[in-house]
Amino acid sequence: MIVLAIESSCDDTGAALIEDGKRILSNILSSQDEVHKRYGGVVPELASRRHLENIVPVLRGALDEAHTSLDEVDGVAVTRGPGLVGSLLVGIMTAKAIAHAKALPLVGVNHLMGHLLAIFAEQEVPFPFIGMVASGGHTSLYLAEGFTAFRPLGSTRDDAAGEAFDKVAKYLGLGYPGGMVIEHLARSGDPKAVSFPRAYLAKDSLDFSFSGIKTAVVNYVRAHPPSDDGMADIAASFQEAVVDVLVDKVIWAAQHHKVDRVVVSGGVASNSHLRERLQHEGEELSIQAHFPSPFLCRDNAAMIGVAGYHLLNEGKRDGLDMSALSRWPLGKD
Repeated sequence: MIVLAIESSCDDTGAALIEDGKRILSNILSSQDEVHKRYGGVVPELASRRHLENIVPVLRGALDEAHTSLDEVDGVAVTRGPGLVGSLLVGIMTAKAIAHAKALPLVGVNHLMGHLLAIFAEQEVPFPFIGMVASGGHTSLYLAEGFTAFRPLGSTRDDAAGEAFDKVAKYLGLGYPGGMVIEHLARSGDPKAVSFPRAYLAKDSLDFSFSGIKTAVVNYVRAHPPSDDGMADIAASFQEAVVDVLVDKVIWAAQHHKVDRVVVSGGVASNSHLRERLQHEGEELSIQAHFPSPFLCRDNAAMIGVAGYHLLNEGKRDGLDMSALSRWPLGKD
């Protein structure tokens, strides 16, 4: 089965063709980083307008790269939510048009499900496993029991991890996207230079909170204006505090549910320090840590194609009345 997948939940326009839920025939992505850089974050109106400009060229690029035509496609998968409604609608209306014109089955995919299954485009991971999505909009933990079976374990109560990276980078004047610039700067800093708080919340809680550390960074910088060297120490200390919480929570979840495999995805999963820490600490506890390649960690259409394949294979179908969902909790519907 060849699935045409479309992703437009936020600021990146993606299209991909996936065969049998695991082989990537093509995966084209048009980034809007340059559009939103001057604002230090995504501007929804600008994002949806740029999707309108990009969607057709991106689709053509995906078909050309796969040496495939729409006549060879067996189904269409598109991100339905959660995300920015204006952005989502561009992808959804395009997917509806193709499905209707070619009489193809159509399925809407939960963006979080796509992140959790992105790993299967590169390797097989036996179920069950603990899945963590850490991105600019989400920080959530799930017990993955099958390709379409996810039990929510915890989520952020305020800022997501990636959002904290972006906001701290903006405050420090480092640029956008924040995760990449902070990671780069942190390599030359001392992670123990500043003792920023770790918000573990209640005992044994698997929820997250990153608004406090953002405020702590702001207060520290106001009280101790940093030199150039000091800026690296702040970046390293901030990154260490966020990584500590992410690593501890995913390991706690694995131990509590007696699972020896974890999969971490989403944009923050590209962070090399997070990868090294989780793999090292996981090995000491006989817990295998799996990460998709960095390109598959960010928003992309291949992960939507993997999820869409399994939904279509189970007989899931959506009609032409399918709408966009700004909020769509995974595992609760």
